[in-house]
Amino acid sequence: MKKHVTVVGAIHIGFGILGLIAAIALFVILRFARGFVENDEVPTMVLGFLSISLPLLIGFMSTLGLVGGLGLISYRPWARYLVIVVAALGCLNIPIGTLKGVYSLWVLLQDETVKLFEVNKVPASPMV
Repeated sequence: MKKHVTVVGAIHIGFGILGLIAAIALFVILRFARGFVENDEVPTMVLGFLSISLPLLIGFMSTLGLVGGLGLISYRPWARYLVIVVAALGCLNIPIGTLKGVYSLWVLLQDETVKLFEVNKVPASPMV
């Protein structure tokens, strides 16, 4: 399962980087489009809202996937939980997100994978 965990981590890192690039590009494109409708109040307001909210949402989810992927490659226990949540939300993004999400969930919910991450758990420091 180590190979599958590494593949899932690499997939999330790759899609996280692509998502951040897409968020920046979407922001620039929507801001550019807003310039064409400066005289109309409603389209300006709608494009203004979309040019902020969509890139922020895409950027946030991409950052979570990127950080989770980096954590998976390092076998951090928190990264497994983070990627499970990101993968479950990604299943709503048909068809690529669904494929990525189902594969990630299949890998990260296996008993062997759970044991793999429990071995690498850092023990809590005792309170003095």
